[in-house]
Amino acid sequence: MNFPFYISTRYLRSTRKGSFTRIAAILSIAGLSVGVSALLITLFILNGFERVISEKISQFDGHVRISHFLGQPIEPQITSLDSILNIYKGKLSNTKFIQKPALLRKGKFAEGIILEGIETKRVNYIKDILIEGNFDLNKNNIIIGQSLSEKLNLNIGDEIVLFDIITLNSGNKKLKIFKITGLFHSGMSEYDNSLAFTSIKNTNDLFAMNSKVSGYILNLENQTNYKSLTKLLSNELPYPLMVMSWKEKNRALFKWMDIQRLPILIIFGLITLVGLVNIISALAMITIDKTRQIGILKSLGLSKQKLNQIFLIKGLIIGLAGSLFGSLFALFIAFIQNNYKLLQVPEDVYFMDFIPLDVNLQNILIVSIFVT
Repeated sequence: MNFPFYISTRYLRSTRKGSFTRIAAILSIAGLSVGVSALLITLFILNGFERVISEKISQFDGHVRISHFLGQPIEPQITSLDSILNIYKGKLSNTKFIQKPALLRKGKFAEGIILEGIETKRVNYIKDILIEGNFDLNKNNIIIGQSLSEKLNLNIGDEIVLFDIITLNSGNKKLKIFKITGLFHSGMSEYDNSLAFTSIKNTNDLFAMNSKVSGYILNLENQTNYKSLTKLLSNELPYPLMVMSWKEKNRALFKWMDIQRLPILIIFGLITLVGLVNIISALAMITIDKTRQIGILKSLGLSKQKLNQIFLIKGLIIGLAGSLFGSLFALFIAFIQNNYKLLQVPEDVYFMDFIPLDVNLQNILIVSIFVT
């Protein structure tokens, strides 16, 4: 066995009652474990928040949207787009949509909404948010948010009237009667309070689009490729078509999340740094406490280099132990929270009803390497 390693472990495993070396090592490991677990749990929470919000937003907006620069209707078939989509054949889904503001009326109640007409294959991406009824968009069926239904006291089976807002003050009002067949709930008030889904045919009839559409929604199998797809489409599609990814559309939200991430990581990084300082302090005190033993080892011919190795190995063992216990505790907390949802938050504020913790092995490795 390597001699410096043997001496280091002997010091740390000292069974002598009240051993200062052992107590100092335990306290250092405990302090570092707290710092590591706090930093990892913070990273897991930030990862979880970003993932949940990203999934919910991309569920509604798709990964990439193509529309007219001025919001005007566009042709349902674009040759240059078809040639580009062939490159990603089998790796994405392309659906047309019509999105227009409308006035919903039921008896004496009225509310402005955003009506989105979608194709049948688009339902597969949003069906998970349905909480009641079904996503049958045939005939004059419509799906509305649960929050909107509660606000206007609407139920499944009720008939409502939708007006084209642009024609409200004209002598030729455009309106259509719809039947509510389902309620959805996403946890995002922006969508739950104002968005409604129906078939693309129904929206085309209501707004007299003449078979034109508002644009295209593209969903990738691997969402990490959205940047390359957005860049390619932006370079190839002619004006006035506009290409926008889900992150660009919600730039302010993700910018805010990035701004919040930095100070939080700095604060908990400093906590971890305190744990590292404790290790250095512990090693210094151990050195003082073991002055007599060090003198004996030097008199026996142990070189200064070997002595330095003994204390370096001590620090490394304490660092590894602190990283291990801190990481295991963080993983335990993540498992408990994700399975039992003990820490809950108001959904109307955070877009989710509990704090999700996303474990990332890269985070664990980086933090462990940093503290050792």
